[in-house]
Amino acid sequence: MKNFKITNIGKVVVVLMTMLTFTVSCTFDEEFDPNRPSLEGVLTDASENQLNNLVVGVESGMRGGVAGQTVHTGTMARELYKFDADPRNTGDLLGANGATLDNNSFYSTSVWSAKYRTIKNANILLEALDNTSSVSAQSASGYRGFAKTVVAHQLIMLVKSYGRARVDVSDPTALGPILGESEVLSQVVSMLDEALSDLSAAGSSFSFPLAGFDGFDTPSTFSQFNRAVKAVALVYAGNKSSALTALNSSFFNLNGDLTTGPKHVFSLSAGDFTNGLYKIIDNNGDQIIVHNSFIADAEVGDKRVTDKTIVRSDPTTQDGLNGTHQTKLYATNISPIDIIRNEELVLLYAEANIPSNPTEAIKALNVIRSSAGLSDYSGASTESALVDELLNQRRYSFWCENHRMYDLRRYGKSASLPIDRPGDQVFNIIPIPLTENE
Repeated sequence: MKNFKITNIGKVVVVLMTMLTFTVSCTFDEEFDPNRPSLEGVLTDASENQLNNLVVGVESGMRGGVAGQTVHTGTMARELYKFDADPRNTGDLLGANGATLDNNSFYSTSVWSAKYRTIKNANILLEALDNTSSVSAQSASGYRGFAKTVVAHQLIMLVKSYGRARVDVSDPTALGPILGESEVLSQVVSMLDEALSDLSAAGSSFSFPLAGFDGFDTPSTFSQFNRAVKAVALVYAGNKSSALTALNSSFFNLNGDLTTGPKHVFSLSAGDFTNGLYKIIDNNGDQIIVHNSFIADAEVGDKRVTDKTIVRSDPTTQDGLNGTHQTKLYATNISPIDIIRNEELVLLYAEANIPSNPTEAIKALNVIRSSAGLSDYSGASTESALVDELLNQRRYSFWCENHRMYDLRRYGKSASLPIDRPGDQVFNIIPIPLTENE
């Protein structure tokens, strides 16, 4: 497994993490360290090593907030419970006793901060490229295509939790407005097309290594990832026909390995961090407990239940909630987390085909059902019936992967979620942090 490593020249990642602390209000403070290069040094004729370290920082940053976002939205969508010492995980997120979500709590601020930290680092990379003579125009195109694709991906992650995002943050002293979902997704699509043009001009190889992008680490193969991200944005935006075009240029393969795709990777190396969604089996401390409805609602024989969850030796309870199963989604604390995989692309293909080609949609849904050990779909071919089947397959394919809350919200089905305790409520969107001062 490749680790995220920083060379001795520039130590740009360390600089970005310690000198430039990106806050939830999209600003940053500078603390100059004479033993490390300043931000101006990175932005003025950066060396190739410094640019490559910026890439490492951007890619590593993509992992930031992944575990928290998954647990927060998974709790709100009644996929799971986070049983730990913080009562807000079983209180606020489930609307206990009429509670409202706090726009200054960790579930509001942490993901917003993490995603904008990554976007800021990508913008620094883009600015550095405008002011360096250390790399060729062809190589610079590769860096730009990478950075713009990552920014687009991070904006989609923000939309999924918050329903809105601030797209223009290139100048911390003059931030752009917070935009609604449709406008964010529209700009994401344009950004991804710009990135594709850059990637097309980048030649046959990148000037930088990537970790977790095995098979997607050249301009042409990374372009397939770019098109996959565009397909996600287009499906979310409701542009199904254009999504099919994007899928055809991605790594989508209806008959291929469903696990194929780039991944977030982790390690035990100094300065790196581990997979925050891994939990020790039968641990009585920090634990991800499976919502009982995920077990009860599953079709008989669905392998995804036994692949992703395990029965605890002793059922557990906390704050009036209980569960018999816990996560076993990740085998170790350095197991990778998918960024996007072919299984998601197959289900996007099904979703995009439902309105215009239900036969093809059913064909794709049956690929997923077959992989889960289930027989072919035998329900109605109406759009509403197929949407229900799609959402059910997404529920079981992407349990504990930050999809369920947004899937139900975008289809107006959040009210179908169960209420766990008297007085609980269903929330399907996280508030913008207080410090944004809208």
